[in-house]
Amino acid sequence: MLRIAIPNKGRLSEEALDLFEKAGLKAQFRADRALVASLGDDFQAIFVRAADIPEFVADGAADLGVTGADLLEEAQREEVEELLDLGFGSCRLVVAVRDESPVSTPGDLPEGTRVATSFPGLTRRYFESLGTSIQVVPVSGAAEIAPHLGVADVIVDLTSTGSTLRVNGLKEIGTILTSTARLVANRDALADDEARRAATELGTAVESVLRARAKRYLMTNVPRDRLEEVREVLPGISGPTIVDVLDQGRWVAAHAVVDADQVYQTITRLKALGAEGILVTRIERLMP
Repeated sequence: MLRIAIPNKGRLSEEALDLFEKAGLKAQFRADRALVASLGDDFQAIFVRAADIPEFVADGAADLGVTGADLLEEAQREEVEELLDLGFGSCRLVVAVRDESPVSTPGDLPEGTRVATSFPGLTRRYFESLGTSIQVVPVSGAAEIAPHLGVADVIVDLTSTGSTLRVNGLKEIGTILTSTARLVANRDALADDEARRAATELGTAVESVLRARAKRYLMTNVPRDRLEEVREVLPGISGPTIVDVLDQGRWVAAHAVVDADQVYQTITRLKALGAEGILVTRIERLMP
């Protein structure tokens, strides 16, 4: 049984559990506050701080893990192999200063600038790449208050929309990286054939859920004499599936997988071809 480290709270935890459940691995807890749960027959979930997951996976305490790309970059552990971008938990690690600051880019910051952050490694490497020597002020949270208390001149912090920075009188002047949740594994654990098989199957199941989120299943009746034009509108994965309708041959049913963000345009084009009875549904899982 492989151990999967999952964030113990917050949006990453909720979305990771939801994703695993949709992939067929519903977490089964023994008690409400249990820090361990079963995920099917092959996996056991352990719930820890997201920031600790790169270390847990690197040290072999967990075989797999779900954590942010920002935390992986901060940890810089070679023992950890990234398997899959899970797509949720999107955020940016940014450089921010007070609104009244004349500085507009990180490269304009003077030598010795104090930078408050909970990402000291990423921050140092970023400013080293700019050729700027800074003084890192480590904080564990609420970095936004640091410039107003004189603790630091600048902050490096995570943001999704930038609203928290604006509320606290700060402005972004640069982005260090963009982050999403990732599925990762311990390299040594994957050296075992059975462990790699289980990890690969897990990744395939999860990826099928992620792929389905961007697609819709469309069914409609179309005139048989417009099939060539319908094929242009419904390319599908390998072309639409065409089924005879019991109506003396004038109509056929066309089924296809379409891009979710193109559904409106697709329906409009189908209606122009005389399509009727158009039905669009969500897809739970989609394998290529």
